[in-house]
Amino acid sequence: MKRKLAVLAALLCAALTWLAVAQTSAVSDDGSAPAVVHNTWSSGTAIPVGVWGSSVGVIKGEIYVVGGGSSTAIVADNQVYNPVANTWSTGAAEPTATFGAAAAVVKNELYIFGGTVDGSTQTNAVWSYNPKTNAWSAKAAMPTARQNAGAAVEDGIIYVVGGYSSVGGRLNTVESYDPATDTWTEMAPLLVGKSEPSVGLVGTTIVAADGATSSGLTGDNEGYNASTNTWNSLTSDSDGRNEACSGTIGAKFYVVGGAGSGGSPVNVTESFSVKTNKWKSLASMPQSVADAEGAVYKGRLFCFGGSSSSTGGTVYDYVQIYQP
Repeated sequence: MKRKLAVLAALLCAALTWLAVAQTSAVSDDGSAPAVVHNTWSSGTAIPVGVWGSSVGVIKGEIYVVGGGSSTAIVADNQVYNPVANTWSTGAAEPTATFGAAAAVVKNELYIFGGTVDGSTQTNAVWSYNPKTNAWSAKAAMPTARQNAGAAVEDGIIYVVGGYSSVGGRLNTVESYDPATDTWTEMAPLLVGKSEPSVGLVGTTIVAADGATSSGLTGDNEGYNASTNTWNSLTSDSDGRNEACSGTIGAKFYVVGGAGSGGSPVNVTESFSVKTNKWKSLASMPQSVADAEGAVYKGRLFCFGGSSSSTGGTVYDYVQIYQP
């Protein structure tokens, strides 16, 4: 009996040892991947040309940072970041240097909408970039010329939301673009016209948070249902701002930094849950920036560049990375 118990004890010990090794291997099976530390910030290799107001999209593991304003001019640069290697390369330049254009990706093509080419006049030009051919193509012009709009994709359709026009001011205009047919459709307008909103898809809801309204930085927050073509009011952001870095990770919409009252940059980081209709405060952004552009890759939010003021100032080459 004692011998059987000893054998069973030995077998149990061996099994526990094997389980511990297996669990360790499962956590770091490549021998190098660090454990994920949640609600933290890190930095990536600086952008070769620091920009603010650029247009950003993720295609096949690379992040394209196109156009925007450098410290001296509006640029057409196509700066390509590899988040795994933490390195930069260059793609074909945008045909026309553009600042404050909206951007979205559909079927591995980057689409860029509107913006300004001279800092004062808005354009309705639409360009698409194909990384496979490293070439740009002109598409059907957007019905409304504007800059500083937001964009989100739902079921292959791109929705361009809000923005600014020197003729119409802060816009409630929403227009959808179908890349398959290269056509535009006017949609239900925002409840509140605004420029520089943070726009993204959470589940089946397009969230348009924050932005500058005719009443200032009210924290206005709205949700759009594409199937019913309707907007609904959501809980306002108590830290109202515009020109924020934003992106959707899982079931949360993240809004980071941006310009607060008076145009000064802030380092506020928040997430918004459509399900609970609530905001949550998170770890502050290391460097306060206005008009840094965001992209999500493998569960992390990357914020590129930015400036020291909503009107320009110092332009940064930061790559700030948030891990929820």
